[in-house]
Amino acid sequence: MKKNIQRFGKPRLLIIGCGDVGMRLLPLLQQHFRIFAVTSQPERHAELRAAGAIPITANLDVPATLMRLARLASYIVHLAPPRPDGESDTRSRNLIAILPDKSRLVYVSTTGVYGDCAGALFDETRPVQPANPRAKRRVAAERLLRAWALRSQSALSILRVPGIYAANRLPLERLQKATPALAAQDDVYSNHIHADDLAMLIKLALFRAAPGRIYHAVDDSNLKMGDYFDLVADRFQLARPPRLPRAELIKQISPMLLSFMSESRRLKNDRIKQELGARLHYPTVAQGVLAAAGG
Repeated sequence: MKKNIQRFGKPRLLIIGCGDVGMRLLPLLQQHFRIFAVTSQPERHAELRAAGAIPITANLDVPATLMRLARLASYIVHLAPPRPDGESDTRSRNLIAILPDKSRLVYVSTTGVYGDCAGALFDETRPVQPANPRAKRRVAAERLLRAWALRSQSALSILRVPGIYAANRLPLERLQKATPALAAQDDVYSNHIHADDLAMLIKLALFRAAPGRIYHAVDDSNLKMGDYFDLVADRFQLARPPRLPRAELIKQISPMLLSFMSESRRLKNDRIKQELGARLHYPTVAQGVLAAAGG
């Protein structure tokens, strides 16, 4: 009887880095998988159980804690970011050491791997050109995972993700502090995806993505960063941020914020629609922000 249950039960899925997006993903996958969610915080166990996952305490920075995950699941969603230092991704290296062969893994990467593209519009065939350590770590992670997939005969798909927004992920505090944005002549194109739509795309990638395929997990918006801040400000009846030329803005914002304001690109999303069959709940940021504002 046990053998029959094991054979015909739900396949196991492992979520690495089950934060906000992972929590949105759980209800989409419960009917398909027995889900194990990895957290480094034991106090989150009750929350994860209530959401339908089996919590496991492990730390990607401590390889010994990962042994309990060894060969646990053949479906994996990798949402964990690299460590905030260096130019490699030791977390992904530690993870793949315990994954079974012939697995299916969806890795959530970043559109930052492309660096500054001067506002160009492009698809997934564009070569990466990371400009900062954060993006270089993501490129390193992608390469590690590709090598693992080839070596283990596994199916890897990569979602390159831009700025994630939702009702609880809007720049309201920034607007309340009147943090300046770039003047129109210096502004950069930014890309967005609603957190609910990202969760939906991860689910579709698990079932429909071609092995080794890269997908832009972006919506249909064609929006500059300052215009995004203005949009949110208007919807929530806040003052629009002051606009400053780049030379002046540099003196007032953090280096990390400046790095986001130094890269301009527009990403095509045809693949998620044509290959994954995606129909976004929030095709544009304007629609998503309006919903968040109760409109």
